[in-house]
Amino acid sequence: MKITSITVSGIKLPLIRPFIVAYDAYYDMPTLIIKMETDAGITGYGEATPDQHVTGETWESTYSMLVHHLAPLVMGEDPFAIERIHERMGATVYGSPSAKAAIDLACYDIMGKATGQPVYNLLGGRYHEVMPVPYVVSILEPSVMAEEAVQALRDGYATIKIKVGSNPALDVERIRAVRKAIGHDVQLRVDANQGWKNRALSMWVLEQVKDCRIDWIEQPVLADDITALAEIRRQTPIPVMIDEGVHGDREMRETIIKQAADKLNIKLMKAGGIYPALKLVAQAEMAGMECQVGSMVESAIATAAGAHLSAAKKAIISNELVGPLMISRDVAPFPYENKTIKLPDRPGLGLAVNEQAIADMTQMSTVILAD
Repeated sequence: MKITSITVSGIKLPLIRPFIVAYDAYYDMPTLIIKMETDAGITGYGEATPDQHVTGETWESTYSMLVHHLAPLVMGEDPFAIERIHERMGATVYGSPSAKAAIDLACYDIMGKATGQPVYNLLGGRYHEVMPVPYVVSILEPSVMAEEAVQALRDGYATIKIKVGSNPALDVERIRAVRKAIGHDVQLRVDANQGWKNRALSMWVLEQVKDCRIDWIEQPVLADDITALAEIRRQTPIPVMIDEGVHGDREMRETIIKQAADKLNIKLMKAGGIYPALKLVAQAEMAGMECQVGSMVESAIATAAGAHLSAAKKAIISNELVGPLMISRDVAPFPYENKTIKLPDRPGLGLAVNEQAIADMTQMSTVILAD
């Protein structure tokens, strides 16, 4: 089987409400959908959702990378030759993980369809039957965040994750307000998205909220300061999760050597797809670290890929695959059921992709054909 064409479509997913984190505010989510076709008549779908603050890619640069470099590169390749494809992409361009993820995801979708198997069966089989999702609260005023968290519990969510990092003193109020509003028995996770910058400021905040029963604190310091994260982990009883600080093997090795985190947040857009993400899971498991699969607020396509990875691996104990819940129009229905993900046993990613929805949201598109 050979790849014969790839269509790259740049779309902007409409958000239900603004998504506000420490480093930016999003009012829609720019993403890129690829449609990969083969000489066997099997079609696969992939997605690239870049974040210039995290992956160093913009929507426009990722589109260009796919159209001019990566899509032409993989023409004629067998989608099953995933290690060779990643080797060729890596030799052609340094970085660009979300662009590489789009190719990777489409290949896995094709592999699953060609074998008649859901992707999770290609990754080790389904370990987790049902995967609960949290409710994610953007950075707002403390009272507004508390009210939104309480409403989420009324709506059936069992776990609350809050975004902080814009103002350390106000972040203390945010964390305390949400914990008071939801009670002491509800799981509460806190993500600073690098917003507290350094060890001293992070420790000051954590000292103020040490009685708030936080499940874990995620990425309090700048991504490249793994040493500071290690110092925080040694000084706080709150479990520490690394996110932006780990993209691939190099940062993962440093994190393990320095014993810098208890938990790892894997995002396919940071890792470059499912294949390199599997290596991160294996390394984390070897080091005794639990994993989570996160999201860049992706459409159903990348969200499904993350869900298949989550379903297959024992070491992945949580997820934040909530993108389809945050957008008002998607490219495919997603299998949420009672605030959980329950993947069907359909082949590939298991999605019924709506080509018309993609066309309606497309702002730029290119078809790359094999010679």
